[in-house]
Amino acid sequence: MNSKKTVIITISVILILIFGLTFVSRLATRLPQNPSDTVGNTAGNLNNGGYFCEADNKVYFANAYDDYTLYSMNPDQTEVTKLGQSSLAFLNKGGNYLYYYQKEASKASGLGFLIHMSGIYRCKTNGKNITCLDRSSCNTLNLIGNTLYYEKAVENAKTLQLYAVNTDKSDARAVAEYLVNPASAANGVIYYNGTTEDHYLYSYDTQSGTVQTLFEYNMWYPTLSGSSIYYLDTENNYQLCRYDLTDGSNTVLTTDRVDLFNVAGSYVYYQKNDPSSPALMRMGIDGSNPEIVAEGNYSDINVTSSYVYFHSFGADTPVYQTSTYGPISVMTFDAAKAAALQAID
Repeated sequence: MNSKKTVIITISVILILIFGLTFVSRLATRLPQNPSDTVGNTAGNLNNGGYFCEADNKVYFANAYDDYTLYSMNPDQTEVTKLGQSSLAFLNKGGNYLYYYQKEASKASGLGFLIHMSGIYRCKTNGKNITCLDRSSCNTLNLIGNTLYYEKAVENAKTLQLYAVNTDKSDARAVAEYLVNPASAANGVIYYNGTTEDHYLYSYDTQSGTVQTLFEYNMWYPTLSGSSIYYLDTENNYQLCRYDLTDGSNTVLTTDRVDLFNVAGSYVYYQKNDPSSPALMRMGIDGSNPEIVAEGNYSDINVTSSYVYFHSFGADTPVYQTSTYGPISVMTFDAAKAAALQAID
């Protein structure tokens, strides 16, 4: 009898230990929740490839000098550090994690090649603990609260569609069976232009699923900054305009034809489309004092608190930079190039 009791007690203790260790392990690996108003990157950066993402006094970026692999640095370009091995875009940060789209399979061989395939990934801010959340092709990716929203390529679909997956990889789902750019978001609401019957400004509440029409005017690349939506006017030669969500006022900022743009505090940087004199331009957010940043055609205008980064259209390098708020002084992003050369060596 005593022997049976001993066996029962021993088994019970073992089971309790197993369940306890399992519970502790789950707690240790459970993803901390982000505040509900978390947004992974600025709309302007995401609409320009999302190659730079600044948060908590650190800049994470895809280094074009090293095949767009993940690096980090301080905003002043000190302590440049390589963190990853795969080409990426649409960088987002939430809590102690980075989220991004891996554009292509890594150059690793063997098992590493099988693991690092195209898709949406999560990793620690030190580049470790990489987890694939959705192994599929996608476009613009944005972290909103604890959910990633992205334009996904769906088999047999005529266009990209809006999908979502939670940061812990749960509840992957289709949100809209049509193209919705999730780059502009605040307080759980996505602001986007229509892509089916019109290009009006709409909002999508990620909590309730409610869609509202905000401005019945055809636009492209609506970019939220503060209480304003900056957009390209598709009815008037893609001139850059600003719509105020508070009072409904609408302002033309420039009559230049604009290819792309990014909003940086009190400035708007934009690529002027002109057959004879194309240029990267800078002006005030009210359209005042337009000035040339660099003559020629440029793309992927990404903004941080210290610098604006861009490169020539059709050429990944060299990457150029100028002070975000100070006097214009275009130079090459030498810190990234030096770090890439050091990493290769």
